[in-house]
Amino acid sequence: MKFKFVVIFLVILSSFGFAQQKKSKGDVLFFEYSYNQAIIEYQKELRETKLSNTQYLNLADSYMKVGNYKKASDIYVDVFQKDTTMSKYHFNKMLQALAKTSEVGKVKAYLATKEDKLPQELIENATFNYELIATNSDEELDFEIFNISGNSPQSDFSPTFYKGSLLFSSDRPDGSKKVYGPSGESYLNIYESKIDLQGNVKDPRPFKGIADTKFHRATPFYSEELNNVFYVLSNSDGENLEFSDKGKNALSIGMATSQGSFKFILRDPDTSFYYPFYEAATGRLFFAADFGDGYGGTDIYYVYTNDGLIMSAPTNLGPRINTPGNEIAPFIFENSLYFSSDIFYGLGGMDIYKSTIQADDTYSIPINLGPGINSEKDDFGFIIKNNDTNGLLGYFSSNRNGGKGGDDIYGFNVKEKPGLKTLALKGKVVNLTSNNGVSKAQVRLIDKDGKLVKEVFANENGDYSIEIPFQNQITIEATKKRHSIFSVTYQDNDLEGIQEKAFNMGIKFLDDLVEEQEDQTVIKLKKFYFGKGQSTITSEIAQELDKVVDVMGRFPQLQLRVESHTDSRGGSSSNFTLSQKRSDAIKKYLLQKGVPAGSILYSIGYGEEKLVNGCKNGVFCLDMLHKKNERSLIVVLNYNLLY
Repeated sequence: MKFKFVVIFLVILSSFGFAQQKKSKGDVLFFEYSYNQAIIEYQKELRETKLSNTQYLNLADSYMKVGNYKKASDIYVDVFQKDTTMSKYHFNKMLQALAKTSEVGKVKAYLATKEDKLPQELIENATFNYELIATNSDEELDFEIFNISGNSPQSDFSPTFYKGSLLFSSDRPDGSKKVYGPSGESYLNIYESKIDLQGNVKDPRPFKGIADTKFHRATPFYSEELNNVFYVLSNSDGENLEFSDKGKNALSIGMATSQGSFKFILRDPDTSFYYPFYEAATGRLFFAADFGDGYGGTDIYYVYTNDGLIMSAPTNLGPRINTPGNEIAPFIFENSLYFSSDIFYGLGGMDIYKSTIQADDTYSIPINLGPGINSEKDDFGFIIKNNDTNGLLGYFSSNRNGGKGGDDIYGFNVKEKPGLKTLALKGKVVNLTSNNGVSKAQVRLIDKDGKLVKEVFANENGDYSIEIPFQNQITIEATKKRHSIFSVTYQDNDLEGIQEKAFNMGIKFLDDLVEEQEDQTVIKLKKFYFGKGQSTITSEIAQELDKVVDVMGRFPQLQLRVESHTDSRGGSSSNFTLSQKRSDAIKKYLLQKGVPAGSILYSIGYGEEKLVNGCKNGVFCLDMLHKKNERSLIVVLNYNLLY
């Protein structure tokens, strides 16, 4: 029933234009959620006349609701082939139906037909989750999921921790709520029950911490920091439901304080709000809603609040989280956003996903929590907290087979956070010389066998993000043409740690490290001098030569010639010998520092043979002019061949 609670208003909203037309008997039954009867009537009408496109999709939706995915997919595909402008919402429904009939190949084929019209994030999310589920298909849960004792034959869902208790929603009849006309079930109410040491929940009672109403009260969230309860309720004047000018009765989000007062937080006559979650650290209230201009059905948004006052316009979490389907039930725990979605690449209807909240308040690819937590049916409303006795304690709702009612609440105790593990990195590739981002740098992940697992390109600012199914050893590389390579290998626990903050990688641009001198390419160094008549490597000379060592470590393909020159003072023979000794001393130092012998092709002393000015023998020159002729160069011989 919970999903009905979510989608009732979606159907009305998405079909409002249709509601202005004269309704057939099939339409009436469809909007009363009598899907089996609606199918019968639509089939009668189909034999007698032509159904409108909207009615035909209603018939497909009805087949989806009763689990006849083959007939649903046939209709969706028929509509799509006639009109590829099908809404994003129904395009997702079509892919869901195809996935349910084990036609994953067709899902991917139809997805490819609209790839250029869909957000790139959706394509990446789908590709990654297909790969993740396939990679972890044999992984079994290492903890037990249990059906709580407090479930009823009706629908029980949307748990939240409340002091030492659990609050949740239910449409069980208790005498205080009237039957909700369209569904034949009681209006939703909020219940409270104590949690025992094993995490079981028994003997729930109607929650007394909020004002009573004859209509819906549901999906509570308790903020320990505020000591307030946020929840969803029907718009009413107390005695009667309130309808907008368009004939809608929407759901609002209100807040009940510990002092017994109440205030509306989000309220709009034509828009329903669902599943509040308050993040105390930022003052943000997260919720699900369909404003009509999102990515599909319900999307997840947040607003900034201050003591219950809205301080900002709603912000959509964007296409990394929100999809052409419905996203609901946001919950944040230890820097991870948990939510539910009925996007087509899941295991069932609604599946629970987890996304890491990254340093710049963006989100990693949402990953399916996998079999066990998720099933072939609807799974949603995930919550989790640290438990002193059992590690972590959590709950979620599901209408999976074997339950006690429409939706049941399930609990679990676990040592580590559940979910299929991934390696998610985000950061910047920077130029180590300028500290600017390197546009379009390649970022690669390589497995222990040297196989390329995934490659992405940084954006114009050098920012990148990359994610793969978890592996025990990964080499991370970053490079670009004419740049050095960053490469580092991590294993096991170290891989967990590097995901907790921005992983930045520094590389160097070769053109920043070389320059043109005397019509040849040389490694850029500050000019240095040997002692008079000496060939000893001093600390000042070593400091410059270490730059050569660094360049060769980053660009080992370079081939070098070491050359030294003297001025014209002294005998030409002794100058030649001195310059050769200096070149040999430089080469020896570089070799000792790890530069391969094969990288230094020559070490040559030219003596006074190649003066750069007119200070030759017999010509008077100032000392500063003579010193221009005394120099050592590290020439890159193959620069033009490489680049």
